[in-house]
Amino acid sequence: MLPIALGELIQIFRNRLVLVTSLVMPVAVSAYFIYQHDVFARMASLGYIAAIMVFTVGAFGLYTTTVTTLASRRQNLFLKRLRSTAAGDAGILSGLLLPVTVIALVQAAVLLAVLAAVAGGPDDVLLLAAAVLSMVAMMLGLGLATAGLTNSPEHAQVTTLPVSLGTIAVASWVGISGTEELAPLKRLLPGGSATELAVNAWNGGVPMADSLLLLAPTLAWVGVAVALASRLFRWEPRR
Repeated sequence: MLPIALGELIQIFRNRLVLVTSLVMPVAVSAYFIYQHDVFARMASLGYIAAIMVFTVGAFGLYTTTVTTLASRRQNLFLKRLRSTAAGDAGILSGLLLPVTVIALVQAAVLLAVLAAVAGGPDDVLLLAAAVLSMVAMMLGLGLATAGLTNSPEHAQVTTLPVSLGTIAVASWVGISGTEELAPLKRLLPGGSATELAVNAWNGGVPMADSLLLLAPTLAWVGVAVALASRLFRWEPRR
């Protein structure tokens, strides 16, 4: 797995499109939110800023790069060649996705640390970490499922739009309007409960037990995504 991961990390830094998508865009968007944190804190809260930054990294960095990477490796038959080695399917996918996952986690940690330094830290760091990890697991699962519907890296620019823009929209809706109204709908949408969990973790004021219950919808989406991925994911190009 580690040799595959090292090779994939090198490819990420050689691919300008992936580099911009996974590194530059999330950092640029997050930098704007941090710079304007007073405005967004008055409009919603600091928890909203934390949540939207995490989902920007997850949607445009982790998810989009996952789909693009797997589509590219399938198109050039690299996935097929890897399956002829001693590595198992889980090891191959783990190796391919480990670099972009680590990059996303490091990005999220650094950006949240900058926000904390500028505007004040979260109320519960461990709860915030749970929100970030649940979001990462969900976006990885959705990335694997979407990769099964994506024929090429160019095609990924189309197939990733519904999920990437949709999760950002849900995070914005929940983060700004809260869950006093339409709570069941907002929490069941992909990203809704993870956003509320991140907001609660940063702002505080919500009992721990109530916040932990918000992990259930996100983990359910992880299960749905993995089930879809097991049916849709392909190791070779369509003929």
